[in-house]
Amino acid sequence: MKSSIQLANRFREVILNGKWIANTNVQDQLGDVTLEQAVTQIANLNTIAKLTFHLNYYISGVLNVLEGGELEIRDKFSFDLPKINSEQEWNALKADLFLNAEKFANHIEQMTEERLNSEFVKKDYGDFRRNIEGMIEHSYYHLGQIVVLRKMIDQ
Repeated sequence: MKSSIQLANRFREVILNGKWIANTNVQDQLGDVTLEQAVTQIANLNTIAKLTFHLNYYISGVLNVLEGGELEIRDKFSFDLPKINSEQEWNALKADLFLNAEKFANHIEQMTEERLNSEFVKKDYGDFRRNIEGMIEHSYYHLGQIVVLRKMIDQ
């Protein structure tokens, strides 16, 4: 199997449909989370809504590069979730994350080995492969936080 397809599958596993490593994924964890649960603040931890925004922020930012655009995202803005006023807006945020994740995975699948090993934006950022693997690891990290927050909120 091509490494691009393996990477795309690993990315889909954590966000959309996998159960292999964590026995869950982001889509499963967010599926029945209500707006009230999503914005519940526990101490100084990020909310589920902020983590959802954060994941989507990075995925959409790197997706823009995969689609030929510039890297326009900045770490300092990655948790700047606008106020969510309704279940509809919360559901739209989740849907946007899942749509961007599928587009992201589709782009990864189409990458050649040469592209995977080529420079991502600038030399300091490494290659595309490193950034895709980083996105997978980053997503698992925040998936774990979402799982813990759900357990805390449900108690």
